[in-house]
Amino acid sequence: MRTAFLKTLEELAGKDPRITLVVGDLGFTVIEPFREKYPNQFVNAGVAEQNMTGMAVGMALAGRIVFTYSIANFPTLRCIEQIRNDACYHKANVKVVSVGGGYAYGALGSTHHATEDIAMMRALPGMVVVAPGDPAEADGATRAVAEHDGTCYLRLGKAGEPAVHTGPINFELGRAITLRKGGDITIVSTGGMLHSCAAAAAGLEKDGIQARVLSMHTVKPLDTEAVLKAAKETRGIMTVEEHSVTGGLGSAVAECLAQSGLHAPFKIIGLPDAFCREVGGQEYLRNRAGLSVESLIAAGKALAGKR
Repeated sequence: MRTAFLKTLEELAGKDPRITLVVGDLGFTVIEPFREKYPNQFVNAGVAEQNMTGMAVGMALAGRIVFTYSIANFPTLRCIEQIRNDACYHKANVKVVSVGGGYAYGALGSTHHATEDIAMMRALPGMVVVAPGDPAEADGATRAVAEHDGTCYLRLGKAGEPAVHTGPINFELGRAITLRKGGDITIVSTGGMLHSCAAAAAGLEKDGIQARVLSMHTVKPLDTEAVLKAAKETRGIMTVEEHSVTGGLGSAVAECLAQSGLHAPFKIIGLPDAFCREVGGQEYLRNRAGLSVESLIAAGKALAGKR
Protein backbone atom coordinates (compact mmCIF):
# COMPACT_ATOMS: atom_id res chain seq x y z
CA MET A 1 0.00 0.00 0.00
CA ARG A 2 2.83 2.40 0.80
CA THR A 3 4.28 1.96 -2.68
CA ALA A 4 0.88 2.51 -4.32
CA PHE A 5 0.32 5.65 -2.25
CA LEU A 6 3.68 7.21 -3.14
CA LYS A 7 3.38 6.30 -6.81
CA THR A 8 -0.06 7.88 -7.02
CA LEU A 9 0.99 10.94 -5.03
CA GLU A 10 3.92 11.47 -7.38
CA GLU A 11 1.56 11.34 -10.33
CA LEU A 12 -0.85 13.82 -8.74
CA ALA A 13 1.96 16.20 -7.74
CA GLY A 14 3.07 16.36 -11.36
CA LYS A 15 -0.38 17.64 -12.31
CA ASP A 16 -1.00 19.93 -9.35
CA PRO A 17 1.83 22.04 -7.87
CA ARG A 18 -0.23 22.61 -4.72
CA ILE A 19 0.32 19.02 -3.61
CA THR A 20 3.10 18.89 -1.04
CA LEU A 21 4.64 16.02 0.94
CA VAL A 22 6.00 16.68 4.43
CA VAL A 23 7.80 13.82 6.16
CA GLY A 24 9.10 13.25 9.67
CA ASP A 25 12.62 12.23 8.66
CA LEU A 26 11.74 8.77 7.42
CA GLY A 27 10.61 6.87 4.36
CA PHE A 28 14.04 6.89 2.79
CA THR A 29 14.52 4.36 -0.03
CA VAL A 30 10.89 5.11 -1.03
CA ILE A 31 10.44 8.91 -0.95
CA GLU A 32 13.54 9.87 -2.96
CA PRO A 33 11.80 9.83 -6.37
CA PHE A 34 9.21 12.34 -5.11
CA ARG A 35 11.85 14.54 -3.46
CA GLU A 36 14.04 14.60 -6.55
CA LYS A 37 11.19 15.29 -8.98
CA TYR A 38 9.42 17.91 -6.90
CA PRO A 39 11.90 19.61 -4.54
CA ASN A 40 9.60 22.62 -4.16
CA GLN A 41 6.77 20.32 -3.07
CA PHE A 42 8.72 18.38 -0.45
CA VAL A 43 9.82 19.17 3.11
CA ASN A 44 11.62 17.01 5.66
CA ALA A 45 10.45 18.39 9.01
CA GLY A 46 12.79 16.17 11.00
CA VAL A 47 11.81 14.00 13.95
CA ALA A 48 9.29 16.63 15.08
CA GLU A 49 5.82 15.47 14.14
CA GLN A 50 4.01 18.26 16.04
CA ASN A 51 6.03 20.84 14.11
CA MET A 52 5.39 18.87 10.92
CA THR A 53 1.64 19.15 11.48
CA GLY A 54 1.74 22.86 12.31
CA MET A 55 3.88 23.51 9.24
CA ALA A 56 1.45 21.54 7.09
CA VAL A 57 -1.51 23.55 8.37
CA GLY A 58 0.27 26.81 7.60
CA MET A 59 0.99 25.72 4.05
CA ALA A 60 -2.56 24.43 3.62
CA LEU A 61 -4.07 27.72 4.78
CA ALA A 62 -1.84 29.41 2.20
CA GLY A 63 -3.40 27.31 -0.56
CA ARG A 64 -1.48 24.03 -0.66
CA ILE A 65 -2.76 20.45 -0.37
CA VAL A 66 -0.40 18.94 2.20
CA PHE A 67 0.25 15.27 2.99
CA THR A 68 2.08 14.56 6.26
CA TYR A 69 3.73 11.16 6.43
CA SER A 70 5.27 9.08 9.20
CA ILE A 71 5.30 5.65 10.83
CA ALA A 72 2.23 4.27 12.55
CA ASN A 73 1.17 6.37 15.54
CA PHE A 74 3.74 9.18 15.22
CA PRO A 75 1.76 11.47 12.85
CA THR A 76 -1.43 10.80 14.84
CA LEU A 77 -1.10 10.14 18.57
CA ARG A 78 2.02 12.26 19.02
CA CYS A 79 0.39 15.33 17.53
CA ILE A 80 -3.32 14.86 18.21
CA GLU A 81 -3.61 18.39 19.64
CA GLN A 82 -2.17 19.98 16.50
CA ILE A 83 -4.43 17.86 14.28
CA ARG A 84 -7.49 18.80 16.34
CA ASN A 85 -6.87 22.50 17.02
CA ASP A 86 -4.89 23.49 13.93
CA ALA A 87 -6.03 21.22 11.11
CA CYS A 88 -9.60 20.18 11.93
CA TYR A 89 -10.70 23.40 13.60
CA HIS A 90 -9.61 25.43 10.59
CA LYS A 91 -10.82 22.80 8.08
CA ALA A 92 -7.31 22.82 6.65
CA ASN A 93 -6.48 20.81 3.55
CA VAL A 94 -4.12 18.51 5.45
CA LYS A 95 -3.99 14.78 4.78
CA VAL A 96 -2.45 12.87 7.68
CA VAL A 97 -0.87 9.67 6.35
CA SER A 98 0.09 6.84 8.68
CA VAL A 99 2.17 3.96 7.34
CA GLY A 100 2.11 0.70 9.28
CA GLY A 101 -1.40 0.46 10.71
CA GLY A 102 -2.05 -2.13 13.41
CA TYR A 103 0.82 -4.53 14.07
CA ALA A 104 2.70 -3.83 10.82
CA TYR A 105 5.81 -2.85 12.79
CA GLY A 106 5.24 -5.82 15.06
CA ALA A 107 8.66 -6.51 16.55
CA LEU A 108 9.21 -2.84 17.46
CA GLY A 109 6.58 -3.06 20.16
CA SER A 110 3.69 -0.94 21.39
CA THR A 111 5.48 2.36 20.70
CA HIS A 112 5.19 1.54 16.99
CA HIS A 113 1.76 -0.17 17.03
CA ALA A 114 -1.10 1.93 15.66
CA THR A 115 -3.98 0.32 17.52
CA GLU A 116 -6.09 3.27 18.73
CA ASP A 117 -5.60 5.67 15.83
CA ILE A 118 -8.91 5.13 14.04
CA ALA A 119 -10.82 5.70 17.29
CA MET A 120 -9.04 8.97 17.95
CA MET A 121 -9.22 10.26 14.39
CA ARG A 122 -12.91 9.48 13.89
CA ALA A 123 -13.73 11.41 17.07
CA LEU A 124 -12.36 14.65 15.62
CA PRO A 125 -14.96 17.00 14.08
CA GLY A 126 -14.77 17.18 10.31
CA MET A 127 -12.14 14.45 9.97
CA VAL A 128 -12.50 11.90 7.14
CA VAL A 129 -11.00 8.52 8.09
CA VAL A 130 -9.86 6.15 5.33
CA ALA A 131 -8.16 2.75 5.61
CA PRO A 132 -7.76 1.07 2.20
CA GLY A 133 -7.67 -2.71 1.99
CA ASP A 134 -5.15 -3.34 -0.79
CA PRO A 135 -2.92 -1.44 -3.28
CA ALA A 136 -5.81 -0.72 -5.65
CA GLU A 137 -7.77 0.86 -2.84
CA ALA A 138 -4.68 2.76 -1.68
CA ASP A 139 -4.43 4.30 -5.14
CA GLY A 140 -8.11 5.24 -5.12
CA ALA A 141 -7.93 6.55 -1.55
CA THR A 142 -4.95 8.80 -2.34
CA ARG A 143 -6.79 10.36 -5.26
CA ALA A 144 -9.97 10.78 -3.24
CA VAL A 145 -8.41 12.46 -0.20
CA ALA A 146 -6.34 14.74 -2.44
CA GLU A 147 -9.55 15.88 -4.11
CA HIS A 148 -11.50 16.23 -0.85
CA ASP A 149 -11.51 19.77 0.54
CA GLY A 150 -10.69 19.33 4.21
CA THR A 151 -8.72 17.30 6.74
CA CYS A 152 -8.35 13.55 6.15
CA TYR A 153 -6.65 10.61 7.80
CA LEU A 154 -5.23 7.97 5.45
CA ARG A 155 -4.20 4.76 7.24
CA LEU A 156 -1.93 2.49 5.20
CA GLY A 157 -0.32 -0.88 5.74
CA LYS A 158 3.41 -1.16 5.32
CA ALA A 159 4.51 -2.90 2.13
CA GLY A 160 3.93 -6.15 0.32
CA GLU A 161 0.19 -6.46 1.01
CA PRO A 162 -1.44 -8.74 -1.57
CA ALA A 163 -3.81 -7.38 -4.19
CA VAL A 164 -7.40 -8.38 -3.44
CA HIS A 165 -9.24 -6.66 -6.27
CA THR A 166 -8.65 -8.30 -9.62
CA GLY A 167 -10.07 -5.52 -11.77
CA PRO A 168 -10.84 -1.81 -11.74
CA ILE A 169 -12.68 -0.50 -8.70
CA ASN A 170 -14.97 2.45 -8.16
CA PHE A 171 -13.49 4.16 -5.11
CA GLU A 172 -15.68 6.77 -3.47
CA LEU A 173 -15.29 8.21 0.02
CA GLY A 174 -18.08 6.97 2.27
CA ARG A 175 -19.17 4.15 -0.07
CA ALA A 176 -18.23 0.57 0.75
CA ILE A 177 -17.06 -1.79 -1.98
CA THR A 178 -18.84 -5.15 -2.21
CA LEU A 179 -16.01 -7.60 -2.70
CA ARG A 180 -18.20 -10.69 -2.49
CA LYS A 181 -21.96 -11.25 -2.53
CA GLY A 182 -23.69 -13.48 -0.01
CA GLY A 183 -26.97 -13.88 1.81
CA ASP A 184 -26.06 -15.76 4.98
CA ILE A 185 -23.75 -13.41 6.92
CA THR A 186 -21.86 -10.20 6.23
CA ILE A 187 -18.17 -9.63 6.93
CA VAL A 188 -17.26 -5.93 7.07
CA SER A 189 -13.53 -5.29 6.76
CA THR A 190 -11.38 -2.18 6.95
CA GLY A 191 -7.69 -1.75 6.22
CA GLY A 192 -5.24 -4.58 5.71
CA MET A 193 -7.60 -7.33 6.91
CA LEU A 194 -9.40 -7.43 3.57
CA HIS A 195 -7.34 -10.29 2.14
CA SER A 196 -7.93 -12.41 5.26
CA CYS A 197 -11.65 -11.66 5.17
CA ALA A 198 -11.84 -12.74 1.53
CA ALA A 199 -10.01 -15.96 2.39
CA ALA A 200 -12.35 -16.58 5.33
CA ALA A 201 -15.39 -16.10 3.10
CA ALA A 202 -13.97 -18.65 0.66
CA GLY A 203 -13.47 -21.08 3.56
CA LEU A 204 -17.03 -20.54 4.81
CA GLU A 205 -18.36 -21.29 1.34
CA LYS A 206 -16.92 -24.79 1.59
CA ASP A 207 -19.25 -25.34 4.54
CA GLY A 208 -22.23 -23.97 2.66
CA ILE A 209 -22.18 -20.50 4.23
CA GLN A 210 -22.42 -17.63 1.76
CA ALA A 211 -20.65 -14.61 3.26
CA ARG A 212 -21.03 -11.12 1.86
CA VAL A 213 -17.74 -9.20 2.15
CA LEU A 214 -17.79 -5.42 2.34
CA SER A 215 -14.60 -3.39 2.15
CA MET A 216 -15.43 -0.47 4.42
CA HIS A 217 -12.41 1.56 3.38
CA THR A 218 -13.98 4.74 4.78
CA VAL A 219 -14.71 4.46 8.49
CA LYS A 220 -15.89 8.07 8.66
CA PRO A 221 -18.24 8.90 7.05
CA LEU A 222 -19.50 5.32 7.37
CA ASP A 223 -21.58 3.79 4.59
CA THR A 224 -24.66 3.33 6.78
CA GLU A 225 -26.75 2.31 3.78
CA ALA A 226 -24.54 -0.73 3.14
CA VAL A 227 -24.59 -1.66 6.85
CA LEU A 228 -28.37 -1.47 7.17
CA LYS A 229 -28.85 -3.35 3.91
CA ALA A 230 -26.64 -6.14 5.26
CA ALA A 231 -28.57 -6.20 8.53
CA LYS A 232 -31.83 -6.67 6.64
CA GLU A 233 -30.60 -9.15 4.04
CA THR A 234 -28.23 -11.42 6.00
CA ARG A 235 -28.45 -13.30 9.32
CA GLY A 236 -25.70 -11.40 11.07
CA ILE A 237 -22.77 -9.00 10.73
CA MET A 238 -19.20 -9.23 11.94
CA THR A 239 -16.63 -6.46 11.64
CA VAL A 240 -12.93 -7.22 11.25
CA GLU A 241 -10.12 -4.73 11.85
CA GLU A 242 -6.46 -4.66 12.88
CA HIS A 243 -7.31 -2.05 15.47
CA SER A 244 -8.62 -2.05 19.02
CA VAL A 245 -12.15 -3.38 19.45
CA THR A 246 -12.85 -0.04 21.15
CA GLY A 247 -13.71 2.94 19.00
CA GLY A 248 -12.88 1.67 15.53
CA LEU A 249 -14.90 0.13 12.70
CA GLY A 250 -16.81 -2.16 15.04
CA SER A 251 -17.90 0.73 17.19
CA ALA A 252 -18.95 2.76 14.15
CA VAL A 253 -21.09 -0.11 12.82
CA ALA A 254 -22.53 -0.78 16.29
CA GLU A 255 -23.58 2.88 16.57
CA CYS A 256 -25.26 2.65 13.18
CA LEU A 257 -27.18 -0.52 14.08
CA ALA A 258 -28.18 0.70 17.55
CA GLN A 259 -29.65 3.93 16.22
CA SER A 260 -31.47 2.16 13.39
CA GLY A 261 -33.52 -0.04 15.69
CA LEU A 262 -32.48 -3.17 13.80
CA HIS A 263 -31.52 -6.17 15.91
CA ALA A 264 -29.16 -8.21 13.75
CA PRO A 265 -26.69 -10.58 15.47
CA PHE A 266 -23.40 -8.70 15.61
CA LYS A 267 -19.76 -9.46 16.44
CA ILE A 268 -16.72 -7.13 16.64
CA ILE A 269 -13.42 -8.82 15.82
CA GLY A 270 -10.26 -6.82 16.38
CA LEU A 271 -7.32 -6.32 18.69
CA PRO A 272 -7.86 -6.61 22.46
CA ASP A 273 -8.21 -3.48 24.55
CA ALA A 274 -4.70 -3.93 25.94
CA PHE A 275 -1.08 -3.20 25.09
CA CYS A 276 0.65 -5.95 23.16
CA ARG A 277 3.42 -7.30 25.38
CA GLU A 278 4.53 -10.09 23.07
CA VAL A 279 7.33 -9.84 20.54
CA GLY A 280 6.94 -11.05 16.98
CA GLY A 281 6.12 -10.15 13.42
CA GLN A 282 2.78 -8.88 12.18
CA GLU A 283 1.37 -12.26 11.18
CA TYR A 284 2.33 -13.84 14.49
CA LEU A 285 0.75 -11.03 16.51
CA ARG A 286 -2.38 -11.07 14.36
CA ASN A 287 -2.81 -14.77 14.95
CA ARG A 288 -2.30 -14.36 18.70
CA ALA A 289 -5.02 -11.71 18.69
CA GLY A 290 -7.53 -13.98 16.95
CA LEU A 291 -7.25 -12.46 13.49
CA SER A 292 -6.09 -15.57 11.62
CA VAL A 293 -8.18 -16.82 8.72
CA GLU A 294 -9.07 -19.90 10.77
CA SER A 295 -10.33 -17.72 13.63
CA LEU A 296 -12.43 -15.66 11.23
CA ILE A 297 -13.96 -18.82 9.75
CA ALA A 298 -14.84 -20.07 13.23
CA ALA A 299 -16.44 -16.73 14.10
CA GLY A 300 -18.39 -16.75 10.83
CA LYS A 301 -19.75 -20.22 11.55
CA ALA A 302 -20.84 -19.19 15.03
CA LEU A 303 -22.54 -16.09 13.65
CA ALA A 304 -24.31 -18.04 10.91
CA GLY A 305 -25.75 -20.38 13.54
CA LYS A 306 -27.45 -17.56 15.47
CA ARG A 307 -31.00 -16.41 14.90
